[in-house]
Amino acid sequence: QVQLVESGGGLVQAGGSLRLSCAVSARTFSNYAMGWFRQAPGREREFVARISAGSNSLSYANSVKGRFTISRENAKNVGYLQMQSLRPEDTAVYYCAAGQFGSTFQTSYNYWGQGTQVTVSS
Repeated sequence: QVQLVESGGGLVQAGGSLRLSCAVSARTFSNYAMGWFRQAPGREREFVARISAGSNSLSYANSVKGRFTISRENAKNVGYLQMQSLRPEDTAVYYCAAGQFGSTFQTSYNYWGQGTQVTVSS
């Protein structure tokens, strides 16, 4: 069973930065693509960023492009989402996910974390 645990969320002022981490308990972590999604109150969960198993393919939502950076350390079984220039509209619960064919679509991910809250104050 693959488990994902997010950390690093919190309260930050607009313009600030946070780095989210996603610890994955899988011996074959390096075989999985990883994605980050978020869900704001009253809204559906949406794609934020994804990274391929070998880190050679990255994708970002237009709303975060240029501000967020996704990365991973396969040797440590950890994925990251570095968030800069945060805006109040980035406030949401952020989820990491892993899947063999992870894409921008949620259905391509088999495993999900419980989420971490990010709140950006104006």
